Amino acid sequence: MDVADLKVLEAVARHGSMNKAAVELHTVQSNVTARIRSLEREVGVALFHRHVRGVSLTPAGQRMLPYAARIAKLVADAKLAAQDDGPPSGALTLGTLETTAALRLSPILSRFARSYPQVRLSLTTGTSCSLTADVAECRLDGAFVAGPVDHPELHVESIFKEELVLVTPRTMRSLELLRSVPDLKTIVFRMGCSYRQRLESLLAEMGILTATPLEFGSMDAIIACVAAGIGITLLPRGVVKGAAEQDLIAIHTIAPDKAYVETLFIHRHDAYVSSAMRAFVEVARSEHGALMVAA
Repeated sequence: MDVADLKVLEAVARHGSMNKAAVELHTVQSNVTARIRSLEREVGVALFHRHVRGVSLTPAGQRMLPYAARIAKLVADAKLAAQDDGPPSGALTLGTLETTAALRLSPILSRFARSYPQVRLSLTTGTSCSLTADVAECRLDGAFVAGPVDHPELHVESIFKEELVLVTPRTMRSLELLRSVPDLKTIVFRMGCSYRQRLESLLAEMGILTATPLEFGSMDAIIACVAAGIGITLLPRGVVKGAAEQDLIAIHTIAPDKAYVETLFIHRHDAYVSSAMRAFVEVARSEHGALMVAA
């Protein structure tokens, strides 16, 4: 068993396909199939179920996969640590909530790109749940997520505090009217979004248990749907302030114990903090005056 075998295992598991994994790894399917079969012979158990739609992990494969990702990450970190000399450079892969990207990251990213052009920064968006899993499973170097996060393998730092507000069509000037709306719809991100979970909890406390969720993949689409009168949502005040000032939507303050949420930066405890990551931290500190990653 070597690191190359583990990379193949992770790629096949992620794609659910030998062929798609081969494309990503710049090889042919027969090589991927041969490596997986060799790995299965070495560990003595089947790691994948083969079926007409592709492959899926067996229970043994599911147990092995986290170790494969961590070993591959440790080897990559060892190489990075040896080479990490001079000006920050190399790849830095981060994740963020879409709301954080819209509200907070633009000046950070702009200044970072100007100051450190040799760093290949990649930013992906997702829900708090998916981003936390991606960091824990070594697919991302770090991520901005909504708190709280309690994970034994992750280092967590509070960065920003956002005020959440209930967002409704502009004609709904009182939250009391929500109880009288037939077939109330919530306009939300996919499952795993912490704002969605908070909205569901808030409505439940108001005695509204039958709201129908409509899932969208972008913040702009969510705001547009609320403005069109389709439903309601819960978002940071800063995200919807402009639309409210244009009288496209109405925003409603909620109780402080429900309104405020911390945006956290997370990374693995055992990950090597590269010069690129340190530089990103310093830029973010100077832009927002917040400590992010323990060096």
